Amino acid sequence: MERKALARYRELLHAKKRELLAGKTGTEAPVPAASVERGDVADQAAAATEADVQVRLRQTDSRLLRAVDEALARIERGTFGVCSACGQPISTARLDAVPWTRLCRDCKEQRDT
Repeated sequence: MERKALARYRELLHAKKRELLAGKTGTEAPVPAASVERGDVADQAAAATEADVQVRLRQTDSRLLRAVDEALARIERGTFGVCSACGQPISTARLDAVPWTRLCRDCKEQRDT
């Protein structure tokens, strides 16, 4: 892959990392305690649902941050843009859409089925 393209992907990945880290610093509200018995049953159910959503969002952000860090490491190792499953180049369109991907479209589709 050309240096110019790698530099562009590196910047995209760093921007995504900054975005994810900005969401973690100071702006996070604590996850509401689902077991607190305030309000009626509907309020308790809503609080439990909100707590579950917040936990899932944090888990998703953590996984995405890890994927971004791994993609940056692949750039440094010289393996960025190569499918980790089949060894074929990942299309530019796929990398533009999901620069932290480690799988080409075909291998991703196979894993999802």
